[in-house]
Amino acid sequence: MRPLILFLFVIGCIGCGKSLVLNKTNSNFVPVTGEQFFKDAMTMQWKQRDSFAVKEILAGNIPRFLLKLIPINVIAIDSTTGKVNRATFYVMPDYLSVGTNKNWARIPLTPIAAQLIADSLQCFLPTRKMVNDIYANAAIRLTPVPMYIHRDSTVTMWQHHLIIEGQRKQQKGLIAGIKKDVVISDQLTRSAKTNRVAIYGWHLPDGKPIQPLYTGHVNWYADYSHGIRLIYRKIKVNGNWMDYAKVMEHPILRKLLSDEPVGDVIRY
Repeated sequence: MRPLILFLFVIGCIGCGKSLVLNKTNSNFVPVTGEQFFKDAMTMQWKQRDSFAVKEILAGNIPRFLLKLIPINVIAIDSTTGKVNRATFYVMPDYLSVGTNKNWARIPLTPIAAQLIADSLQCFLPTRKMVNDIYANAAIRLTPVPMYIHRDSTVTMWQHHLIIEGQRKQQKGLIAGIKKDVVISDQLTRSAKTNRVAIYGWHLPDGKPIQPLYTGHVNWYADYSHGIRLIYRKIKVNGNWMDYAKVMEHPILRKLLSDEPVGDVIRY
């Protein structure tokens, strides 16, 4: 197995709203393009494909442009005191992908695989509110393209990536409206069924999501419409750095990141 990739966060003038760059510090890996990944994965079932994606991404096969995180500024007003709390979180400009800057592909994953990768990069998965905030700040908002057969097959995942790229037409910047996000949610521990995945999003041009918050799928399920958007776990809150877990624990500050009542589910 290839050595695990090591990362270092380099932060520049965060208060000025600049990007946060995630730098790779270990280049001892064999590059694999997105096209080659899907060619190799074409006959795989979900478990094998998930493991293959985790191995390649942790080895370093992730396009460099994804490592330049985009700042999203949010506010929440304390209803008791009227204080305006402000925060900045840093998000990948696109959904998690395998490959190089010149040849890459978005890869839907189970939340189990997504959490492994998020942990390795000091990141976390978004809430419903954060997905809405990301969409509101996106430079590129594309109309969703539903597909109706073989939804969980590798070939459909590859075809959907190619369709999105045809829509994108080389535009650069924070992109949204192309996938349902795998999210963290209160509902994951409050459903009658256990071991679920929460999904939300796929916004239409009018800003309304096709997919309401939903936990009907078992946690090993992933289809072409699912996307993994990673966010750096350190949040700038009222001028100070806080771990996102601490923000979610705070009865007032959690409203910066979540619109759900409790906010006690922070990972898979």
